[in-house]
Amino acid sequence: MRIVCFSDTHGYHEKVEIPDGDILIHAGDFSRRGSTSEQEAFDVYLGGLPHTHKIVIAGNHDWSLEDVDDPESRFHNAAYLQDSSITIDGVKFYGAPWQPEFYNWAFNLPRGEPLREKWSQIPNDTDVLITHGPPHGVLDRVSRGERVGCEDLLEAVQRVQPQLHVFGHIHEDYGQVERGGTVFVNPSTCNAVYRPVNPCVVVDI
Repeated sequence: MRIVCFSDTHGYHEKVEIPDGDILIHAGDFSRRGSTSEQEAFDVYLGGLPHTHKIVIAGNHDWSLEDVDDPESRFHNAAYLQDSSITIDGVKFYGAPWQPEFYNWAFNLPRGEPLREKWSQIPNDTDVLITHGPPHGVLDRVSRGERVGCEDLLEAVQRVQPQLHVFGHIHEDYGQVERGGTVFVNPSTCNAVYRPVNPCVVVDI
């Protein structure tokens, strides 16, 4: 199964070269302002791509999907995951949009119990985990050198041990690493100054 990963396109999705693959994953922040029109345009764009399956989660810029009763219905050309899962050809994908609270963005929660409760919902049999923010210490370093990932998410990843964990949010730490049997991918398209310069990351599982 070939999985194509990208994230943090911030409205620049049409400038991204999308490789062929079986499954396309976008790990949040497809919009810049968080408007409904941006979300609708992104959905139309996804409909024009040839991948058999497309999976999307929200990020902190994607206000149009926060506090919505049925966010899944907003996408007609992708499976939208929000504390939910989908199984494709025997591979279980679980997606969640949350990140540690900062500057009052969308899908922000305080560190500690509120985030711990969200991560406790990740099933133990998850093969591919998709979150917007990174776990602490993994591709989470910002430009000032600080690591800002979520400690409780790291504990959840260690519990679940997925084959693949895809996340974005931290534009400055684009890349891919493998630790403890899990491949971690931060495929943020935009760099720290919101230029869409980073290519998609392709992973075979």
